[in-house]
Amino acid sequence: MADRKPFLLRMDRQMLDALQRWANDDLRSLNGQIEFVLRRALQQTGRLPEPPADRGPRTAD
Repeated sequence: MADRKPFLLRMDRQMLDALQRWANDDLRSLNGQIEFVLRRALQQTGRLPEPPADRGPRTAD
């Protein structure tokens, strides 16, 4: 698992409330939802590589 570093994030109440509602709809924690949104934005802009696809177990030919 990747190392995690805690940090303080300040945002206005309206945005925080909207993120909390979205997290509730997706059955995620608020922190998990923020990570999800940030990761998706980074991947869509090419700033974070996509994780390698699981190719299943390797077999000898």
